[in-house]
Amino acid sequence: MSSARLPLSARLNDLAHPVVAGLISVIVNYGGTFILVFQAAKVAGLSPALTASWVWSISIGVGVTGIILSWTAREPIITAWSTPAAAFLVTALATTPYAEAVGAYLISAAAFVVLGLSGWFDRVIRLIPPGIAAGLLAGILLQFGIGAFGGMSVDAPLAGLLIVAYLLLKRFSARYAVVGILVLGLSLLLLQGRVDLAGLSLQLAAPVFTMPAFSLNSLLSVALPLFLITLTGQYMPGMLVLRNDGFKTSANPIVTVTGLGSLLMATLGAHAFNIAAITAAICTGREAHEDPSRRWIAGIAAGVSYILVGVFGVTLAAVFMAFPATFITTLAGLALLGTIGGSLAGAMADARTREAALITFLAAAANITLLGIGGAFWGLVIGLLAHGVLNGRLPRSVPVVVDAASPAGKGAS
Repeated sequence: MSSARLPLSARLNDLAHPVVAGLISVIVNYGGTFILVFQAAKVAGLSPALTASWVWSISIGVGVTGIILSWTAREPIITAWSTPAAAFLVTALATTPYAEAVGAYLISAAAFVVLGLSGWFDRVIRLIPPGIAAGLLAGILLQFGIGAFGGMSVDAPLAGLLIVAYLLLKRFSARYAVVGILVLGLSLLLLQGRVDLAGLSLQLAAPVFTMPAFSLNSLLSVALPLFLITLTGQYMPGMLVLRNDGFKTSANPIVTVTGLGSLLMATLGAHAFNIAAITAAICTGREAHEDPSRRWIAGIAAGVSYILVGVFGVTLAAVFMAFPATFITTLAGLALLGTIGGSLAGAMADARTREAALITFLAAAANITLLGIGGAFWGLVIGLLAHGVLNGRLPRSVPVVVDAASPAGKGAS
C-alpha cells in the first residue's frame, strides 16, 4: 500500500522518523560547531547586526539549498556551512579586513560553481573504491561514536540514561530508539532546569549588506584556503556519505547549487555552503527511515529547521548552544551508531581490499592535520595510496624473445 493511501495517523507516524532525524542533525550542527561562527565574528570585530546577518545568511542559505536539492533529487541531501572553514576564519579574520574577507567568499563560491558545472568532481568521486569510501566514513565518524560514551566521564547520569534508554528502545522498539532518546533527553534537561528558556525572546534578524573588496592578499590567504578546506573537508566526505548509503545523485548539481547559494549570500556574511558530512549521516541511514525512498523527507525537515533558526537570527542558535555538551555528543554518537557499524561492515566485506580499507579507517580516525588540511583528506590520500600499492595492477613483464641464430641464442641452446 502506498503512503498516500495510509490512514492519517499512519502517515504521520511514517513522517516522524525522517523529520526527527533532520531535527537532530540541525541540533548537532548548531550545538556542536556553531560557536566557531561567533568566535570568528568576535575576532573580526563585527557588530551585533553584522553577526546576526552572518547567522541569518548561512541559516537561510543552507535551508533553502537543502530543500531544493532534497526535493529535486528525492534523496536526503543535507547541506550545512563549512565547519573547517569557520575554524580557519577564526584565525584568518584576525588579519584580514572584513570587506576583503567577503570578497574572498565571493571568489571561493564562484570557483565552486565552475567546479560543479565542469563535472570534474563527480568523476573523481566515482573512482574511489567502495571499501576505501566505507573505511573513510567509518574513520571520520569514529570520534562521534566514542563521544557517545565519553560523556560518562563528564555527566554520567545524563549520558548513562541516554545509553540505557537507547539500548532498551533498540531491543523492544528499534524504530523509535533515536526519537525516544531525543524526547527523553530534552525532557530531563527541562525538568532539571539545565536549559534556561526564561529569558528567551524571539527577535527577527535582518540581513546587512557588506560591499566586498578584493586584494591579492585575501585571494591567496583567504579565498584559496577556504576553497581547498571546504572541498576536501566537506564535499568529499559528504558525497561519500551519500554513496555509502546507496544514493547515486550526481555531485555536479550539489556543488553547483551550494556554490550559487554561497555566491548569493556572501555579501550578507555567509562564508561557504556545502553538502554536510557528519550530520548528513544521521539522515541518510536506516535510523532516519527503513525505506531509503522516504529519507529525503529528512532533508526537507532539516532545511525548514535551518530557515526557522535563520529568521530569528542569533536567538535560536544561542538556545541550541545552551544544551549541555554531553547531551549533544551522546545524542550524535548514538544516532550514528548504525552508520558507523554499516561503514565498518562495508569496509571489511571484501577480503582483497580489507587491509587497505582498514588503513583508510585508521588514518581517517587519526584526524591528521597537515598544511592546514584536515583529516578526511589525508585519510583518503593514505587509503588510496595503500589500495594502489596492495591491490593495484603491476606492469606485466615482457618476455624476451631470443633469436636462435644470434650469438646469444647459440649460447643459450
